[in-house]
Amino acid sequence: MPMPWFLLSLALGRSPAVLSLERLVGSQDAAYCSPGLSCHLWGGDILCLPGRIVSAPGPVLVPRHLQTELVLRCHQENDCDLCVRVTVHLAVHGHWEEPEIEEEFGGAADPELRNASLQAYIVLAFQAYPTARCVLLEVLVPAALVQPGQPVGSVVFDCFEAAVGGEVQIWSYTQPRYQTELNLTQQLPDCRGLEVQDSIQSCWALPWLNVSADGDYVHLVLDISEKQHFSLSLYWNQVQGSPKPWWHKNLTGPQNITLNHTDLVPCLCIQVWPLELDSERMNFCPFRDDPRAHRNLWRAAKLRLLPPRSWRLDAPCSLLAEAALCWQAPDGGPCLSLVPPLPRENVTVNKPREFPLLEGHPNLCVQVSSWEKLQLQECLWAESLGPFKDDMLLVETRGPQDNRSLCALEPSGCTTLPSKASTGPTTRAARLGEELLQDLQSGQCLQLWNGDLGALWACPMDKYIHKRWALLWLGCLLLAAVLLFFLLFRKDHVKGWLRLLKQDVRSGVVVRGRAALLLYSADDAGFERLVGALASALCQLQLRVAVDLWSRRELSAQGPLAWFHAQRLQTLQEGGVVVLLFSPGAVALCREWLQGGASAPGAHGPHDAFTASLSCVLPDFLQGRAPGHYVGACFDRLLHPDAVPTLFRTVPVFSLPSQLPDFLGALQAPCTCRPGRLRERAEQVSQALQPALDSCFPPPRDPGPGRGMGLGAGDGT
Repeated sequence: MPMPWFLLSLALGRSPAVLSLERLVGSQDAAYCSPGLSCHLWGGDILCLPGRIVSAPGPVLVPRHLQTELVLRCHQENDCDLCVRVTVHLAVHGHWEEPEIEEEFGGAADPELRNASLQAYIVLAFQAYPTARCVLLEVLVPAALVQPGQPVGSVVFDCFEAAVGGEVQIWSYTQPRYQTELNLTQQLPDCRGLEVQDSIQSCWALPWLNVSADGDYVHLVLDISEKQHFSLSLYWNQVQGSPKPWWHKNLTGPQNITLNHTDLVPCLCIQVWPLELDSERMNFCPFRDDPRAHRNLWRAAKLRLLPPRSWRLDAPCSLLAEAALCWQAPDGGPCLSLVPPLPRENVTVNKPREFPLLEGHPNLCVQVSSWEKLQLQECLWAESLGPFKDDMLLVETRGPQDNRSLCALEPSGCTTLPSKASTGPTTRAARLGEELLQDLQSGQCLQLWNGDLGALWACPMDKYIHKRWALLWLGCLLLAAVLLFFLLFRKDHVKGWLRLLKQDVRSGVVVRGRAALLLYSADDAGFERLVGALASALCQLQLRVAVDLWSRRELSAQGPLAWFHAQRLQTLQEGGVVVLLFSPGAVALCREWLQGGASAPGAHGPHDAFTASLSCVLPDFLQGRAPGHYVGACFDRLLHPDAVPTLFRTVPVFSLPSQLPDFLGALQAPCTCRPGRLRERAEQVSQALQPALDSCFPPPRDPGPGRGMGLGAGDGT
């Protein structure tokens, strides 16, 4: 249930309090000092040239603290400007050169020195876009008030004019410069935060804006006369870079704008101004502390892999978070932190970052945490390198004096290799410690990272799994021989039992071992991610999938035509199926071939297996050999099945994911899977495809009526 909202009025500036300001009459600048000091304002502005810091032979007067106050400078009764009064508190820095004489006579020995004044030139610099000013103040302090290290008073400057709602920067230093400058940044209130807004002409025509919420919707209510024209802009106020516009429209008041609560993010700000020349603009960011806005921000954040070894976190707002790499095992357990720990890095959104890796691996994942809470985890390489592998991650740690140790990362911890533990449960790394060390020394492991603290290695475990399955199969054969010998004494049941066994074996071979070769046209990176997601999902169903996306190295070495010939021959000989994934680019290439306009070899890149395959696929369809060996498919919203050329519709063409059950049934051969089981597998594949489909078809950003943002019943347009 959404949290209760209260009416949010337009609070502008850093303080929501309404200010009542002192009025200054006239446009002349002035300076005055605290009692005992004398000061003089040099006429005109000066150049802001602080110069380098110099040493002083005796005591000098330096700025110690800056203080500001807002006032109004009025030229007429109702014609005032916002002005910043600056107070500079001064102190004495350094000592007299003749401490012996001072100690003997209780003060300065020279009467002229006792009566002399300490003089200083104070520079005040002011910057507020688009103006900048520097003024020079001369200050005299009597010697009687000079006490090293003690404050002596202050000097006040009236005043720097500034625009309402803006940000000003003020700094001060001496001339010559005796110490580092003092600086101050202040956010000025705009018209809504001033009690005397009627005296500032630029505030007269500004709209009044209130923000309220009702259930799942947020209302922006603008109280404006019916004939007044104004502009309303919604934008994301990003710390890095300029604000990013989201929605803008010219309207006529009054207005009631409706936002969906899912559109809220902490950096969503509102800017409103009348359609007049040089009009003031009001900025409002009301959702900075809204818990729902922070939850929406993490839902909108996405991790993306940028080839070859970069990644980026995309988000509409800046995030306070850290990112780190982890290792995900195929069993679905928790992602294990990499040790020695690769440094956790603060995340900068919408900016590429490099992985400290030598090679990518599908089991490597990125975790993004905020306030020690895991917010995002993505295994970015899974789409490009295939499903998780049953590899063992070896961690090499390097200590002082070139001391090295090796361990295997497992859910229970990092098991030292070779392990000599004889108590407790024996882990896989403990059983295979010697073999893993031999694999590492013989170069069978892939080095993922190498640094001063150590290295990371991924060692394949396939051969050890095969050995274990071989022993299991041997045990099963022995058990089967015993059962067969027993059944020979019951001849009446032998034939029925063998018939059932034969059907189960045939069905199991077809379901679990059938091969599928995916052919597609690489239209763009989004479609390649969609194909990779489909291939990974089919692998989870125990189909043996071949796709050029996972075989770029073999494709480069053999050439696309030779690679396709070998894969097609192997697939068809094993009773598999060739899947043609149709996209707009694939349809265009097929029509080009059918019209006799075949592309020259290499015209579509060294990895384009689809173009190379057409010379073999088309004869199969033209000569009637395709049925039973080929299946077509396309994706919903991307291509309608009717757009597939007629020649290729001689085999079934399925639209995914809407026809996934029929598509999976065609891949697994008829009568090999129960309908309920087939629907369950189709649901698994559909869930795996959905993120890739969403990235290909992002929702529209125009928050018009019916899409989370629209004009309410009180619209004046």
